[in-house]
Amino acid sequence: MDYHHGNGTQVIFEARSDVVFASLHGDPRQEYPYFLGYEDEQGTGEGLGASRNFPLPWGTGFDVWSSALDEACRWIDGHAAEVVVVSLGRRIAALGRPTLFVFEGGYATEALGVNVTGVLAGFGG
Repeated sequence: MDYHHGNGTQVIFEARSDVVFASLHGDPRQEYPYFLGYEDEQGTGEGLGASRNFPLPWGTGFDVWSSALDEACRWIDGHAAEVVVVSLGRRIAALGRPTLFVFEGGYATEALGVNVTGVLAGFGG
């Protein structure tokens, strides 16, 4: 649930049915990575139906983003996930499951500390 699509994570898990993957991110028609992160990508093989992308266009307001996050959380909850792994995001604690944060990417490093603090403060309540 980072601004950029979790393309590496999607590729790692897209063929697995025991891992669900959801990503809210900038629309790949407008933002890197341009080759993955489209809404119709839902996994492959045994993992078909275990991946879900929520691409959001430039200028998306908080209400639309928040609604997409709510839908992603309902979808994850419907899969009865035992653990939630978050590349980066907020409002995940409401799922009430053990959560692991994985920080991806090497961009915006000057703001990384502020962003990490914000995420952890939001998650901890």
